[in-house]
Amino acid sequence: MDYVVRAVRAEEWQQVREIRLAALRDPAAPIAFLETYEQAMAKPDVFWQERTAGAAAGEHACQFIAEAPDGHWAGTVTVLVERQGGEPGFGEAAEVDQAHLVGVFVRPGHRGRGLVDALFSEAIDWSWSLTGPPLRRVRLYVHEANARAEASYRRIGFSPTGRTLPMEGDPTALELEFEIRR
Repeated sequence: MDYVVRAVRAEEWQQVREIRLAALRDPAAPIAFLETYEQAMAKPDVFWQERTAGAAAGEHACQFIAEAPDGHWAGTVTVLVERQGGEPGFGEAAEVDQAHLVGVFVRPGHRGRGLVDALFSEAIDWSWSLTGPPLRRVRLYVHEANARAEASYRRIGFSPTGRTLPMEGDPTALELEFEIRR
């Protein structure tokens, strides 16, 4: 694989914005993301600058990108750190210290090349390497109708917890987790 997977840098906010907007234009966006293209477009530059700076700092979140040989970003995933007793970010409040993977996207022309595996490997390794109270698990949610994404996550090693999260309207998101760290 000729891609470089790395954490974003604070000054790359315009690329972060661009790949998020590309993700929200993907046909799977309505079942993959909790935000619309129009909502993201309406956010000011300062939002993207602050979001990227926070993800680059790597204290409470870290965004990873897969950079193609030509320098374009082919994919991304973000890790949110959720501490027991903290504010719930998405879904239920954390029962244990954990990482939560969100914003998973690989551009259509780069799919099937192992980028999800490479992005998840970096995200999970980063999660286990954090200082402070150790994280016990890595979780994510996947829409029940997003079979392609669910199959990828299961192949990587995520398994259903049995928990579901009702979504706006009628659909349900399934919670998956990666091995519990002991």
